[in-house]
Amino acid sequence: MTPRAPPPRYVRRVERLVRWVRRHRWTVDLPLYGVFVFLAPNWAGPGTYAVRAFPMLFLLPLLLRRRYPRTVAVLIIAGAATVYLNDVWAYDRGRTELAMAVVLFNLVKLRYRWFAALIAFAIVVLDVQWAALYAPETEYPTFTLVSILPLHIAAWALGEFFRAKEQLTTEEEKRDDAQARAAVAEERTRIARELHDVLAHSMSVIVLNAEGAKLARHRDPAAVDRTLDTIVQTGRDALAELRRLLEVLHAGQAARSPQPTLAELRALVEQSGRDVTLDVTGDPGTLPASAALQAYRIVQEALTNMIKHAPADATGRVSVAFAPPEVRIEVTNTGGHAPPAPALPSSGRGLTGMRQRVEMYHGELTAGPLPDGGYRVRATLVVRP
Repeated sequence: MTPRAPPPRYVRRVERLVRWVRRHRWTVDLPLYGVFVFLAPNWAGPGTYAVRAFPMLFLLPLLLRRRYPRTVAVLIIAGAATVYLNDVWAYDRGRTELAMAVVLFNLVKLRYRWFAALIAFAIVVLDVQWAALYAPETEYPTFTLVSILPLHIAAWALGEFFRAKEQLTTEEEKRDDAQARAAVAEERTRIARELHDVLAHSMSVIVLNAEGAKLARHRDPAAVDRTLDTIVQTGRDALAELRRLLEVLHAGQAARSPQPTLAELRALVEQSGRDVTLDVTGDPGTLPASAALQAYRIVQEALTNMIKHAPADATGRVSVAFAPPEVRIEVTNTGGHAPPAPALPSSGRGLTGMRQRVEMYHGELTAGPLPDGGYRVRATLVVRP
């Protein structure tokens, strides 16, 4: 998977600003508070400015509307009723209606729909009461009543919009989190499969060569030296593979070094210590790196099974044919006549791992015994352009 390019600098700055604003919601309220404070007064009757400005105190609960939405809504409705029943304060309608619209929006946004419906009913009752007491004094009493309703309808609609938007954002975050967990699980499975293939093959080669060296130490000392060289080289290769996998675990995708490819099959066959012929047809150089790795690992696991289970004199054949859009792999071994070697521990995951690799490329895997007592593994990878 190609790593995603980092966003531009201005996008990162905007994202940081949005996160900061979400943590400090009061910054969003500043324009609203400004409207409440600087809205032109519309009070009637005698009295000092302090007396006429007293009803603005009922707006203070709005500061706590996010923490206590229903309590604040009740206090605002009670304050609005007090304002509308007083002849001095009743004409300060713009500020009062805006405050009621704010609490209605807040309730809908926070999913208190039934409570919001009760508050909406109370708002209509207060508006009808105000119209009955003071609208006859205006030029268009009916319009005075009806004209304020779009404000509350818009408050409800905006509450629904922002509620749906937040819900969508939450679902997207959950989806991203699930995808991240799935990617981690997939990577762990891949690395576990790689560890199994590396260790199973290398340890099988080391154990069997050590057994052979033990038997040949008196008959053919030169063969013992060659066998020990094979053991040393196999151990070094296994350590290098393990280091590479550990680098991937610690540093992620960017730390991946080149993977084993079909070009290294000959060394893999020679490392097995068995009489195995290799036949590669087609051009493996045009094969995608990931598909080449899967083909390499399938051959490695099949050879590991041969080393573990086939008699010492069994011969094998590895055939890899690159014929777009397919890669055909076949690994066979004969039955042999020598006594079976001591059984090596088996994880039981070899065929499962090969089947998973084949499924990644929509191919097929068949494995089973042959009439002469041998065994055959046949796999097909479909490499789509």
